[in-house]
Amino acid sequence: MIYSVKGELVHVEPSYAVVECGGVGYKCFISTNTQRALPRLGGQAKLFTYMNVREDAVDLFGFATQAELNCFRMLTGVSGVGPKVGLAILSALEPEQVAMAVSAGDAKMLSRAPGVGPKLAQRIILELKDKLKGLAPEGLAASGGAGVPSAAGNAAKAVGALTVLGYSPEEVAPVVAKLDSGLPVEELIRLTLKAMAGRF
Repeated sequence: MIYSVKGELVHVEPSYAVVECGGVGYKCFISTNTQRALPRLGGQAKLFTYMNVREDAVDLFGFATQAELNCFRMLTGVSGVGPKVGLAILSALEPEQVAMAVSAGDAKMLSRAPGVGPKLAQRIILELKDKLKGLAPEGLAASGGAGVPSAAGNAAKAVGALTVLGYSPEEVAPVVAKLDSGLPVEELIRLTLKAMAGRF
């Protein structure tokens, strides 16, 4: 398994990029989001990778961030979602938007991606939402007493959404806890992913 490739970016097309490492050019299929994050031709690029082995082909998929790779793995773990559909979703939505859509049950947002109809969007939500059940760590209650929303409510939602991206609550809860829980959930997710990116 190839974990990542790092080297000179020698070729880019809308669906793939070629990174040359040690004289070998690795063709990686990429999302639109990853393409936007690439340097200019000739620059140094690093892509986290996923190798898909089939009877008739071995394909390498590349991602600008660990979060995007994690999201891709989660999506392709859903029945009916192959690598091409996974890339289509990640070309239409950022990883944190995918996480929010699953957490909120927003099939319409997932349906923005080409090849994702309402039925497939619902299946993605159902299968991934099951992974969220019982994952909220202690201390991050969704609401407080006396009808007053808890300051930790958005934090709990952010932690739940981040589990869709393959992180464990134990990994992300301490990072989320350091942020202003009054921020919107999507912003909490974005800031946590930014903080987590420095660990890889």
